[in-house]
Amino acid sequence: MRSGRVDPHCHLLPGVDDGCANLPESIECARRLLEAGYSHVCCTPHIWPSLVQNTMENILQWTADLQRELHDRNIPLTLHAGGEINLLPSFSTTDPAKVVTYGGRRRHVLFDLWADVLPPHFEASVKWLQQQGLQPILAHPERMRAVQDDPCIVEYFAELGLWLQGNLQCFGDPPDSATRRLAERFLEENRYFCLGSDCHGPSSLEIRLEGLKNALQLAGQERINRLTIENPSVLLG
Repeated sequence: MRSGRVDPHCHLLPGVDDGCANLPESIECARRLLEAGYSHVCCTPHIWPSLVQNTMENILQWTADLQRELHDRNIPLTLHAGGEINLLPSFSTTDPAKVVTYGGRRRHVLFDLWADVLPPHFEASVKWLQQQGLQPILAHPERMRAVQDDPCIVEYFAELGLWLQGNLQCFGDPPDSATRRLAERFLEENRYFCLGSDCHGPSSLEIRLEGLKNALQLAGQERINRLTIENPSVLLG
């Protein structure tokens, strides 16, 4: 049984992308997430062509290394490996064995996409992932301009079999912002499978934890527990 919340999207590993820059920052974020009620965190560094070192093998090792550091400091936060894939046009030419998945278990895969309109390769890439036996999870759809311009596109995502992961920062954004309005709408419409912090270091964490509080006020403990405990626990084993 999980003892606390599960963060399925966190750039906690030190010095591997634009997240935590070093070990002290990783330790600080880990302590603050623990204090906020999290017991499990998925380390999901960016998977970009420019970050060739971010392979599944390396991420598993780095996650184990950081776990030991937390243990040595008596920080009872359990870490799990993962990655955030950028869905580029060339992605479906990737060796399937090299696709970075949660825990390296080849069950669930997290990806993001930044686009004003959905690109031609979007559906083909999603279906390619599914053909590999993977469940694709789209990170922070509320931050995509294509979704902001046409929120009903989430119906298409559902038809494709995508799971959606909301970004807690968006619930902390200004109330009149597109991201905040859309995140709240999707939460009320039960569009999300889970909610992640998408923490990128200590300076990014406060607004995300404030977003968690706002989401709790909007949707209540039971629904947010489902999105931050029950559903993301599926990704851990």
